[in-house]
Amino acid sequence: MKVTTDGCLFGAFVSQELGSLFKRITADEIEAVKILDIGTGTGLLTLLLAQKNKCHFDGIEIDPDACQQASENVAASPWAGSIKIISGDAREFAFPGKYDFIISNPPFYEKDLRGDEPKKNLALHNEGLALPELMNIIKKNLNPNGCFYLLLPYKRNEEIKKLLIEKELFVQQLTFIRQSVNHDYFRIILSGKLKTTLQTETRIDEISIKDGHDQYTPAFVSLLKDFYLHL
Repeated sequence: MKVTTDGCLFGAFVSQELGSLFKRITADEIEAVKILDIGTGTGLLTLLLAQKNKCHFDGIEIDPDACQQASENVAASPWAGSIKIISGDAREFAFPGKYDFIISNPPFYEKDLRGDEPKKNLALHNEGLALPELMNIIKKNLNPNGCFYLLLPYKRNEEIKKLLIEKELFVQQLTFIRQSVNHDYFRIILSGKLKTTLQTETRIDEISIKDGHDQYTPAFVSLLKDFYLHL
């Protein structure tokens, strides 16, 4: 499974969000925070977050080969003591408790044509996990005051909004992602919470990966400079 630019951007974005939130709590409280990565793949998102946030991470992955690679990547990293990779189906797995944060880069191409590679189909389509199922897992396993972060395709924007209303999940922020300032949006980073009576207005923002001269934008560089070797 290749590392994607939007996947790295998502991890860096969530890491920055957590860093801002953690300024309000003590080091001991941060270490007690539990974060779940649903569909962890090779462990990219969890490893990105672990570099800057001293929390406890669980990453669950249904594909055995990807899970094995994630386990190897974690074991070879300096953060192996804070990350647990779980081989299993998030729809059926009995997690040990609620999570303070849930992150996921779920299947993108639920209604598009399949290819000839079963493993790639499982990673990119909904044969393993559909969005309504993902929302159910979040509702079941998120702490009442917890937050979730999702990276989703922009073309499913309206479908996602309806689904969130149906599942009684509240969107705190929508960040629309462009490949460049000359492109249309292609991804959404969505952050949300379980719906309560105390809701605030949804914040809307955008990030372009590159500018009009095919150079990384200052916003992208600011997020990724601590993770990319050459920025």
